[in-house]
Amino acid sequence: MTTAWDKLRPYGMVAPAIIIFSLFFIYPIFYMIYLSLFDWNFVSPTKSFVGIQNFRDLLTDADFRKVLSNTTIYTIMTVTLTTVLALLLALWLNRKGILHGFVQGAIFSPHIISLVSISLLWSWLMDPEYGLMNWVIGLFGFGKLAWLSHPGTSLISLVIVAVWKGVGYNTLVFIAGLQSIPGDIYEAAALDRSKPWTTFMKLILPMLSPTIFFLVIINMLGSFQVFETIAIMTQGGPINSTNTLVYYIYENGFRFFKIGYASAAGVILLGIVGVLTLVYFRLLSKRVHYR
Repeated sequence: MTTAWDKLRPYGMVAPAIIIFSLFFIYPIFYMIYLSLFDWNFVSPTKSFVGIQNFRDLLTDADFRKVLSNTTIYTIMTVTLTTVLALLLALWLNRKGILHGFVQGAIFSPHIISLVSISLLWSWLMDPEYGLMNWVIGLFGFGKLAWLSHPGTSLISLVIVAVWKGVGYNTLVFIAGLQSIPGDIYEAAALDRSKPWTTFMKLILPMLSPTIFFLVIINMLGSFQVFETIAIMTQGGPINSTNTLVYYIYENGFRFFKIGYASAAGVILLGIVGVLTLVYFRLLSKRVHYR
């Protein structure tokens, strides 16, 4: 006989997780939306209701438009380069051997290192006077570059750091996807004398579509949330050339104490990520082959 406790037990078991999720994820989102309608300096106990004025100020702010441009460029470059390089590496490393195992471990190691440590390391590597990067390009006859202090190279420098850190994880996920493809498919392609490029485009790539779908979503969300490398390496400069949405929100909220303005920027970030994710699911989910 089923008792009332038997019916309530599943809800009781998931209740702690739901409470924690609501407290630390759902509530902050709604509170951020609430704060975006006020003018508040984080110190004063009073909040002045301004409605959508914060959003109007954001959309007419040239600095905010520059931040949106930086974030878009950074995301496109990071996601594209990381995904493509990881796929190429996975195709090469998807085999047994001491060398391939060593390379897999070497390219994955940056993934487990904290972004703070990586940012400090690359700040030294990209030092205009004593950095290893300028020493390497000097061997090929190129002059020194101000990697982090010139508007033309600063954002690209951050992309290099992001790709270096993320390509190892993406490669291992691609290798797992390649190893899940049945060997019969490769044998059938060989019997049909299919060219390697044709085999890759017609067979391997469609069967990797769930992996690509997953990695693009993960990489896109991570790129929109970049913060540590900017805070340590460039602080949004020079001339606002590396300022992205999350760092812009941090600056306005915790340096200039414009909480309502920063919250409005956070709402816009939430909306952009949500819309892009929905569009990506709508456009490409039908192209994903799970069998």
